[in-house]
Amino acid sequence: MYDLIIIGGGPAGTAAAVYAARKKIKTLLITESFGGQSVVSDNIENWVGEKSINGLDLAKKFEAHVRAQEGVEIHMPARAASIRHLKDGWFEVISEKGEVYQTKTVLLVSGGRRRKLGVPGEETFSGKGVAYCATCDAPLFKNKTVAVVGSGNSALEAVIDLIPYATHVYLLVRGAQLKGDVTTQTEVMNSPKVTVLMSAAVKAIAGDKFVKALTYSEGAENEEKTIDVGGVFIEIGSVPNAEIVKDIVRVNDFGEVVVDPVHGITSQAGIWAAGDVTDGPYKQNNIAAGDAVKAVLSIYAYLMKKEKSASQT
Repeated sequence: MYDLIIIGGGPAGTAAAVYAARKKIKTLLITESFGGQSVVSDNIENWVGEKSINGLDLAKKFEAHVRAQEGVEIHMPARAASIRHLKDGWFEVISEKGEVYQTKTVLLVSGGRRRKLGVPGEETFSGKGVAYCATCDAPLFKNKTVAVVGSGNSALEAVIDLIPYATHVYLLVRGAQLKGDVTTQTEVMNSPKVTVLMSAAVKAIAGDKFVKALTYSEGAENEEKTIDVGGVFIEIGSVPNAEIVKDIVRVNDFGEVVVDPVHGITSQAGIWAAGDVTDGPYKQNNIAAGDAVKAVLSIYAYLMKKEKSASQT
């Protein structure tokens, strides 16, 4: 019986494991790998304490930090397949291989996965000009012409993030209209550094060692055109990795786990969540780590209260 099972090895899972160890919580961390979504990034400049670091090096630091902790057991590579709520209030976590682990509490920090365009060149140039987070990577595209793909708030905000750095920004909208906030739309449309292309469907991304061009079809005639760009930001939403708990806890219309923003508790007592898998508005490494720390401190208080109650009966 573990006190806590952490599901996920990104920044949230790492921070949670470190704090669980400091609180002497008997912990099992289950993850396929360390690093999270940033593992593919060539250059991360907004992780606190690191002026610049690539995703693989950051992942190695995550793993080393967790392995240095006493009282944290790591099962990797492993994937948690299901969670079962037991009659006594505890939980069973079952892995894809059928391994069963019992725990008093669960912290889900399984992150999310970016929606992909599925066009030629996207995977080839991922981390080499194709990016999914303008907040993270905009400074890397200083003095370059870039393209943003999307129509909602995330795409509009990506354009805003890029305007101070990029020479010019193309916003490619697949439909006939933008879907984001009117105020943000106005700011984007009024910028002389932005060209909005409506009814533009991306067909391919090309380059050599780095992105150099994007091909798209335009209008009802599907006329193909190519623009020279040094980067492509794909902002068409993300998918939370919440399938494992969707029948146990409350999720919103986007499949994100709904949490109390103060403590990270879900609708099911004993289960917490933090990071990109939740309905938190900002999907950032530092925020995920901070929210996971808050969740672990809440879990510690919960376990202490349970222990005290048990000792009095």
